[in-house]
Amino acid sequence: MKIAVLGAGAWGTALALTFVRAHPVTLWVWDPAEAAALRRDRENRRFLSGHPFPAALGVEAEIGAAVRDADLALIATPVLGFRGTLRSLREAGCAVPVIWACKGLEAGTGKLLHQVVAEELGDIACAALSGPSFAEEVARGLPTAVTLASRDLDFARHWVSVLNSPRLRLYANDDVIGVEVGAAVKNILAIAAGISDGLGFGLNARAALLTRGLAEIARLGLALGGRQHTFMGLAGMGDVVLTCTGDLSRNRRVGLALAKGQPLDAILQDLGQTAEGVNTARAVASLAERIGVDMPITHAVNGILFEGLPADRAVEQLLARDPKVE
Repeated sequence: MKIAVLGAGAWGTALALTFVRAHPVTLWVWDPAEAAALRRDRENRRFLSGHPFPAALGVEAEIGAAVRDADLALIATPVLGFRGTLRSLREAGCAVPVIWACKGLEAGTGKLLHQVVAEELGDIACAALSGPSFAEEVARGLPTAVTLASRDLDFARHWVSVLNSPRLRLYANDDVIGVEVGAAVKNILAIAAGISDGLGFGLNARAALLTRGLAEIARLGLALGGRQHTFMGLAGMGDVVLTCTGDLSRNRRVGLALAKGQPLDAILQDLGQTAEGVNTARAVASLAERIGVDMPITHAVNGILFEGLPADRAVEQLLARDPKVE
């Protein structure tokens, strides 16, 4: 199977390095200068240094060339570039199945990514790849398990069999909504966990935050049509635990910096990569308010990020909420 990986950030590069061990892979990057650097260096020094490209991994800056003769297009761009990448695929006349490894809601519309796919490409065979996975560890070949979710379970099972490897284990799932909601909201929770840790609130507070945050994921997911068991799996609890506690988490690092009082613009500039939880916080808070889902942690993070709410004040507001039955 020939695979086109669209997006040469850390995650796209890690997936390309993983799948090229068994399949021909072309890595697409929109910037010709960056593509030239990847070809020259045979390494992604900007986003995933220290992992040389094997000879079988090709690099293209023209999307039509990247997907030519491909059996699968795997999109790993930031969510901000997701719709544009889909449109480029359509304009290139690409009709291959699409899997996306992006995590978040579309800014502005608040739409889940499968809805964006349907708007841009129609009723095509597609799936969402998600779960607890840091790019650095996947690139190193460390054991990782993720979920591949499609409304067509046979489609998911087929690509699980194709892409599964001894160090990257895939599980098929047909709850696309549940998987996408878990993928989006866990990044918001990671910002909250970073704030809590940065303020020195301790491990008890972090455990409470993760547990109540998982309840927020479930409430939103169920309201949108997801299934409860999904939130207890890899794309729910698994990704929450990893992203909220792991030092490689970009979103957690944003929270740690916010706790120190650093301005958001400076934090994101220093980070140098996308922290999806930032834009997703605004989109999820708006969606939750619109459909009447209670998500206090999400609203607190959104207030800190975009409404000038001090981090310590946000925590006070959460702790001052009326007691409830769990």
